[in-house]
Amino acid sequence: MSDAGGFDDGIEPGRRLIRVEHDKSRSLAERLSGRLHELAWRTPVHGLRLRGRYPLKLYEVPSDPIEGMVRLGGAMLDGEIVWQGESVAIESYDFRHRDISSAFNDHLQSFAWLRDLSAAGPRQRVSPIAEQLTRRWLDAFGKHVHEAAWRPDLWGRRILFWGCHAPLIMTADDLRGPVLNALSRGARHLDRSADKAAPGLPRVAAWAGVVAAGLLIPGGELRQIHGEKGLGRALDAALHGDGGIVSRSPVEQMDLVGLLAMLRKYYDMRGQRPATPLNDAVAKAVPPLLGLTLGDGGLSSWQGSSPIDGGRIDAVVTASGIRTRPLRQSREWGYQRLQMGHTRIVVDAAPPPISRFATKACASTLAMEMSDGPYRLIVSCGGGRGANNALHSELAHALRSTAAHSTLVLDDSNSTAVHPDGSLGKGVTEVEIERREDFQGSSIEMRHDGYVRRYGLAHRRKIAIAPGGTEIRGQDMLIPEGRRGRGKTVDYAIRFHLAPGVEVSATADGAGALLRIAEGALWRFRAIGGEVGIEDSLWIDSRGRPQTTRQLVITGPAHAEGIEVTWILARSE
Repeated sequence: MSDAGGFDDGIEPGRRLIRVEHDKSRSLAERLSGRLHELAWRTPVHGLRLRGRYPLKLYEVPSDPIEGMVRLGGAMLDGEIVWQGESVAIESYDFRHRDISSAFNDHLQSFAWLRDLSAAGPRQRVSPIAEQLTRRWLDAFGKHVHEAAWRPDLWGRRILFWGCHAPLIMTADDLRGPVLNALSRGARHLDRSADKAAPGLPRVAAWAGVVAAGLLIPGGELRQIHGEKGLGRALDAALHGDGGIVSRSPVEQMDLVGLLAMLRKYYDMRGQRPATPLNDAVAKAVPPLLGLTLGDGGLSSWQGSSPIDGGRIDAVVTASGIRTRPLRQSREWGYQRLQMGHTRIVVDAAPPPISRFATKACASTLAMEMSDGPYRLIVSCGGGRGANNALHSELAHALRSTAAHSTLVLDDSNSTAVHPDGSLGKGVTEVEIERREDFQGSSIEMRHDGYVRRYGLAHRRKIAIAPGGTEIRGQDMLIPEGRRGRGKTVDYAIRFHLAPGVEVSATADGAGALLRIAEGALWRFRAIGGEVGIEDSLWIDSRGRPQTTRQLVITGPAHAEGIEVTWILARSE
């Protein structure tokens, strides 16, 4: 593993203002152009472009640098493909349209399940399943272009997985020719369509497939050059300057690192040095990913992502070859990490991502998650963006709300409007941040304008960890701002969702609570300026399953002149 060397993860003192432009989805003209491009795939002209000689063999077979999940591979041996709360029976599955989520369909179409299947046993045992499913895909889509299977990002991923797991799908004599023919046609399709993929991770995946095909298929030198230029452009547009992905999704950040780690194995197979933009992107993307981990090594749950287990994060980071520390201050991506002693806090300190780069984003600005050693204490509900595709649509929508995150909610409304179609409306456009770290501890002070337009109040939050990490002081304020202040009084709620297993009991005076971590320490919570209550909550775990839990809620009236609430978390053995 190499050192990321020279990457600055220090704390930059002073104030910083993060602004976003008005949240615009793809324009009607852009959507129409994209749809016409997809329809053009079915024309005879495009079919002629895909014709040509297919290779009789590949250069070599690269190894998959990330080990699959034995549990999921074992389910395939038992006859089911299981993924994030959904499943299909292998015996009847043929890749054609089914009543499953689009995310699950993409997973199946990408052939990413080959990684899990390969981990479930020796080749002679798992290969028949891989061959059976590959034959069905070839029967359904091998000769006929259809947007459900030929979307550029799907072909990019499919090429990566077919190449790394070729021994599972090309051992049989009757499959080798059809697979190589489909692979060649898919590469020609990508040559012309990779730049038509949606911006962000999908476009990166498409161009990664072009490069992989250039390295995998004999005679692909010009394709490789073409792909490397396109991949460089896609990565430049997909990543902020600090390495965070534009969708602000932790799971997509992990996926990006994993895809690029796979692509680097194609270069290793050919004995070539990876393209500079690829190496640079991996080195930049790993520190922000690690910056979102809590004390158990797993991801915190932002933008609907599930709390991916630490083992999976370790596997992806190890595959990347980058050895580095977590990024503590992600200035453009917008996440902040505070750490003292065994205490870790991650804060969402930026506006939500714009709809052009993310769907089903969350209104989570200024929310926090916290852990004490390996134990999670304060969390977000998570799961609103595909952690469990089988969740009821109303619940999935509710999980995107401000109330599903550990922050202040005014008048039971979202800090940024959340639309059912996945887009966001008006709300937070700027976040002001001041970060300090010295001998007195680590602190952050933030303000967002999400409630200014509607209520004439800005939310300001300050969080400070004392040296040793045994005391956390917080302050939530609503400050009059703007010209549209309203005279009427509305209610506020400051929510702290608790991780499963945290036992909570209220104090007699109604101003605090005792939090006992399973097999861990006792934390005392107190608030001044509001009444503390305990309510039910839920948390979406790493397998996408809802777990019942509890939440602390500080409530009170918010007058036109604003409020000030202080709270303290103190650890005792």
